[in-house]
Amino acid sequence: MSVLENHPEKNVIRLQLRQNSLLRGMSESQSAELEPHLDVLDCHKGDCLVHQGVHEMEQYFILDGILKRVVTSSEAREMILRFAAERDMATSYAAWCLKTPTPYAIVCVTKVRVAKLSMPQWVAFMERHAEIKKSFEHEVMSVMSEIMAHTITLHLLDAPGRVHRFLRKHPELSDRLPRKELASYLHMSPETLSRLKQRGKI
Repeated sequence: MSVLENHPEKNVIRLQLRQNSLLRGMSESQSAELEPHLDVLDCHKGDCLVHQGVHEMEQYFILDGILKRVVTSSEAREMILRFAAERDMATSYAAWCLKTPTPYAIVCVTKVRVAKLSMPQWVAFMERHAEIKKSFEHEVMSVMSEIMAHTITLHLLDAPGRVHRFLRKHPELSDRLPRKELASYLHMSPETLSRLKQRGKI
């Protein structure tokens, strides 16, 4: 992990941050205010950035790679709620506001690079910039709505329908996700996903 200012690729990373869906509207002064709080973290596939059930939370801006939001039951059964890639973010803001433990884990699906800061620092920054807070909270609500819609379609659509919906909603991820991860997200086995492709149903 390296502080952004001291990172050898800081200029590239600054450009990536300016392309982030949440940060691209920031002014130069706002970026200059935020940057000293940012650490750059490189992670491997399978690394866990946030564990389920913890109180220590951070805000992540994805620079490279894919993350997943996943819930694990007491019987060790997993459910993937969402994938997020470059120009997106990962957060536990709702749990922070409710003062509850994180209800899910955030795990690397691929090799990942993120810029991160502690949730208290991020919240304090937003309190000084109302327009950023408004955009951020809107994005959090949009993600929650997206997860709810996905959960509902798992029950309403058949296997080909679930795949078609994913391809329509997330075409940029369809060729980048490992088959096992995509199948798990769609509540089917990797073998079923392969058969659907072989039979031309997707």
